[in-house]
Amino acid sequence: MNLFQKTLPCIFLLSVIIISQVFLANESLAFSNDKQTILITGANRGIGLALAEKFKNEGYNVIATTRKMEKAKALSKLGVQVEILDITNQQSVNTLRDKLKNQQIDILLNNAGVGGHSTREFKDLDIDRLGKIFAVNSLGALRMSQAFIPNLDKGSKKLIASISSRMGSITENGSGGAMGYRASKTALNSFNKSLSLEFAKQGFSFVVLHPGWVKTDMTSEEATYSTEESAANLFKVISELDKQDNGKFYDLHGKSVAW
Repeated sequence: MNLFQKTLPCIFLLSVIIISQVFLANESLAFSNDKQTILITGANRGIGLALAEKFKNEGYNVIATTRKMEKAKALSKLGVQVEILDITNQQSVNTLRDKLKNQQIDILLNNAGVGGHSTREFKDLDIDRLGKIFAVNSLGALRMSQAFIPNLDKGSKKLIASISSRMGSITENGSGGAMGYRASKTALNSFNKSLSLEFAKQGFSFVVLHPGWVKTDMTSEEATYSTEESAANLFKVISELDKQDNGKFYDLHGKSVAW
């Protein structure tokens, strides 16, 4: 018996072990077909991270996005599917759309957002800097909705929920200020309302949500809710939404917010 013949059983056994390990690794990340799937943007920190963890713990298949993988260590530890995405870049959105083209998605949660530029005095406002706020808070969510309508059409819930803010309410604006942020969320609300009418006959639901005043990098320690508290309340609202809620604006407790 030559050397090759002697080592062949060992090589075969090693190959079986390696293939088994790869299969098990892929199997652990595989989505269960009997679970609903949610795609969450801006999930590497803050409310997005807390929402990804909450939905994962509640048994959902979670696809969570981040602009930079090196900033998503906490997200990666959750055991969710992490994808690179810049919602302000059409090519980045197209790349993720193409990668997930055969993936059924039940809920798209447009969470990614920025506080952006603001000043105490109107005369100091750099209007050119407000474009970035709209690119993320308004157009980014619109871009994602457009890209993933086909995936959602395959799902059972067909829900697009977007994290807005009570500051986007024109009716409840009693203090002024934060013009870019306010207007970008108002625009998001307007997009949502229009889409809720255009896609109602196809069974879609479009809802915007106020997450409460949450302690994040965009706010302060004086805020009312922790990210975990906000996520827990938002989960309850989102998971209970149905077609009758299409076109609505709710806070984290499920109460209607004036436009």
